[in-house]
Amino acid sequence: MRDEACATGIKLGQVSYVIRERFERAPTFPEYLETVDRNRDLWHAVYERARLPDDLVAEASRIPGGWHLVALSEDWCGDAVNTLPVVARLAEEAGWDFRVLGRDDNPDLMDSHLTNGRSRSIPIVIVYDEDFNEIGWWGPRPREIQTWVMDEGLSMSSPDRYKVIRTWYAKDRGRTTVSEILGIVGAAA
Repeated sequence: MRDEACATGIKLGQVSYVIRERFERAPTFPEYLETVDRNRDLWHAVYERARLPDDLVAEASRIPGGWHLVALSEDWCGDAVNTLPVVARLAEEAGWDFRVLGRDDNPDLMDSHLTNGRSRSIPIVIVYDEDFNEIGWWGPRPREIQTWVMDEGLSMSSPDRYKVIRTWYAKDRGRTTVSEILGIVGAAA
């Protein structure tokens, strides 16, 4: 953040203000849902069916502080369709503010959250504290399925790989995504 702030001419004290402004202009998840074009029915269906396990809701409720989450996404992304509706439910249950920004419209933010330092993979969920200091980020997939994709999945054809990924998401029902994000927030609380 220090190098980015200096390179853009923004003083370090102004960084959280700039982030807060961008965050507040971003659509909430329900507003974002109204703008999705690709996979529209799937986005809405996953959101309507998304339910969090009671133990994760209880864990989220024990975390003090006001948290802000922003996702970098695009409506064509299958991983985003499977994870962001669950993140939205987490934010709703915990009383956190969750917004969505387009990856392609925010290259500076995307480029500071590259997967393996080189890939603009999405979704990315950035976690900010109540003062809009970044405390961590998650994405583009839960660790288990991301590891499988990078180790074994890339050797498969794209249709076969995505069949395995979709099956994994259907079985997991967002539990791993929520657990990993709660780990980021809980470690900073």
